[in-house]
Amino acid sequence: MSWDAQEPPQTRISALGWLRALLRGVALAALCYGGLVLLLLLRLIERPLHGLNRPWTPRITRTVCRMSFPILGMRYRVRGRPMHHIGAVVANHGSWLDIFALNACQNIYFVSKAEVARWPMIGWLARATGTVFIRRDRREAKIQQQVFEQRIRAGHHLLFFPEGTSTDARRVLPFKPTLFEAFFSHGLDRIMQIQPVTVIYHPPDEEDARFYGWWGEMSFGPHLLKVLAQRRQGAVDIVFHDPLDVADFASRKELALRAEHAVRAGLPYEDSRER
Repeated sequence: MSWDAQEPPQTRISALGWLRALLRGVALAALCYGGLVLLLLLRLIERPLHGLNRPWTPRITRTVCRMSFPILGMRYRVRGRPMHHIGAVVANHGSWLDIFALNACQNIYFVSKAEVARWPMIGWLARATGTVFIRRDRREAKIQQQVFEQRIRAGHHLLFFPEGTSTDARRVLPFKPTLFEAFFSHGLDRIMQIQPVTVIYHPPDEEDARFYGWWGEMSFGPHLLKVLAQRRQGAVDIVFHDPLDVADFASRKELALRAEHAVRAGLPYEDSRER
């Protein structure tokens, strides 16, 4: 079930805005799909040599995502450092821009709902960059847990959005503990860490505070167009918190709650205190 709230009013796009959106859109598409072609070619060599491990191709993903922000005109800042220990990453989810923002500063592999794999263009990018797709079906829970364990033991940092949905980027919803169960299987809890990360969006001057938020029934196309057409953009901050040792927690619920508190504490808005 999706979290929902009143959507911000739609803004009229001027003729210059349409031109700006076209130029940025073409540049962004060329960057993303040029990077995708390069990644797929390099993967032809990387896969036979390294199998599940990907020592080279994540660098292409990071470079593409980092270069996306100058194209959009958004300021991008990072505080703290991504961990190098075996483990996973959890973050709040406020926008489709999270994918670019979180990929731009670390080597990660997203965990996403299975439907994304069928989305035009986005699905191709997600599959190529090693996204793990899951179904909300109890019958497949054991198989998915095995996949998580295999990827984590291979040194992949899987990134989860434990809220289970995106928001208006002004709050953190309670973390669902279900996916944390995978971290307590077959001794993983004794060797791995979880790193909480907070994504903070600063809207453009004089725009709605939820400008970059994407949630509920909002369509991707109009939201993308709005962002591309914006003359003066805002900023996004990525805040890395101290990693949590899974072994220090007795249950998935305790671990989920501690991770949620860390992510929530990094969000400066009053809305983040709502439960």
